[in-house]
Amino acid sequence: MLFSCRTDMADEAGKLWNRSAGENTQLDGVIARTEKLEGLDVTAVEITGEEGERALGKARGKYFSLDLPQHFDRGSDSFIPAVKALTELICRCAPQTESVLVAALGNPDITPDALGGLAASSILVTRHLKRQEAEEFTAFASLALCRPGVLGTSGMETALQIGVLCRELQPGLVIAIDALAGSEPERLCRAVQVSDAGISPGSGVGNDRQELSRRSLGIPVVSVGIPTVIDAGSFGGEELSGMFVTPRSIDAFVRAGARLIGYAVDLAVHRSLSISDIDVLLG
Repeated sequence: MLFSCRTDMADEAGKLWNRSAGENTQLDGVIARTEKLEGLDVTAVEITGEEGERALGKARGKYFSLDLPQHFDRGSDSFIPAVKALTELICRCAPQTESVLVAALGNPDITPDALGGLAASSILVTRHLKRQEAEEFTAFASLALCRPGVLGTSGMETALQIGVLCRELQPGLVIAIDALAGSEPERLCRAVQVSDAGISPGSGVGNDRQELSRRSLGIPVVSVGIPTVIDAGSFGGEELSGMFVTPRSIDAFVRAGARLIGYAVDLAVHRSLSISDIDVLLG
């Protein structure tokens, strides 16, 4: 990788590479394009080869970045189109299956890292219901949820915990929700990334843990996340490198983003439901 700024966002990594290598430099092993979904901008980056992996510092796979509107909380007019667009991107990455494990990652005691735990509150957990009264819940897939916490509070690697659950539950898919690090201040809490390449928790803040991926778990892994922090060194110089900045209204942003992701995961997994159905079921 020719740049030192940390970012979990594949499209931002591509921009940083272009600035370092020259705008007209061709990068093999990376395919990028843009589109619109529900009126919102989407950047698709597919890393197809080893050179692309090295250049962007990302594993091979598909990465979709959805730019969010200024207001996307549940009461705004933009919430429904944003949920629909995000649902479509999750479905592009996730094989349709009747059994899903959702992993809500991060530290709930640190607001910028609480995205996964907050999103869990909007996830419709159904595995126990499907097992007990399957005929009455035919409209739902079997969804289990875990909140593994972080190594410092559990003493166990996240990947270890999820690996054990996968062996026991035998899901057909893992969806991992986690806060990300970005490189563009204006996109903090204003974009959401979906990828079929899995995730390495903490990688954006230089605290890499064991990866969650098809390679490590043996089943497809889709990651969904929002950039909530940025390395101050990216705009303040080397003396600030390693310090992380987050928006002043991070509490409201993280809660809005968590609900957005929760609803989109529900629609992507329980594909016969509507947003109004989820409203009723969540109370």
